[in-house]
Amino acid sequence: MTQQFAGKTALVTGGGSGIGRASALALAAEGALVTVAGRTAETLKETVRLIEAAGGSARHVVADMTDEAQIERAVKAATADTGRLDIALNNAGYDGEYQLTKDYSTDMLDHMLALNVRGVFLSMKYELQYMVAQGSGAIVNMSSGAALVGVPGFSGYTATKAAEVAMTKSSALEVAPQGIRINAVCPGLVETPMIADMPAEDRKAFGAAHPLGRIARPEEIADAVVWLASDKSSFVTGIALPVDGGYSVP
Repeated sequence: MTQQFAGKTALVTGGGSGIGRASALALAAEGALVTVAGRTAETLKETVRLIEAAGGSARHVVADMTDEAQIERAVKAATADTGRLDIALNNAGYDGEYQLTKDYSTDMLDHMLALNVRGVFLSMKYELQYMVAQGSGAIVNMSSGAALVGVPGFSGYTATKAAEVAMTKSSALEVAPQGIRINAVCPGLVETPMIADMPAEDRKAFGAAHPLGRIARPEEIADAVVWLASDKSSFVTGIALPVDGGYSVP
């Protein structure tokens, strides 16, 4: 590893599993002090353990990323050592279940809006207060390939993930003069415990829906996060980067 983030602080929401955990591990491997935030202490502690076992530095903070006060507390925890926040990955999200629009659960939609839209918006609000004050920083919002195409049965989810892209673009333009970059990553289907438990024929069908013929590994999405957080993407801001095996190609 290059240790390109040595001396930098990073916050990863939804850092207890999946893409969040893989990204936290990848950022720590490059030298960042990583704070992982989320609702479940046990999974967050496991992420910290894995980072420390690999020689990195991390801590966890339990926070509901739909609650403004808890979001602010998580951001403050990430800045506790240096007063800085260099990197933020807003990854906490909820995808819900397959439901046609005419049958869509209002409660499910409300939870998606609270976490995927309001939670990401408030996370950026508090993260940017530090970044603007210090005159630098990189934010990555975890959207979805579903934000870029239509997905029957997931209209609420696609709407909230498209909102993340819109917030990313608008906020990126606001803070570009301060040297702060904000981008979004739009993954396709990613290997998770839920996917692993699917029947083999369903997994095969999901893989075939991606032109590269397979489902992504969380580490592949984490690689995109690291790139967007790094100086190697220093002239990139306001984009929605598909990392989806070609799924969203027209």
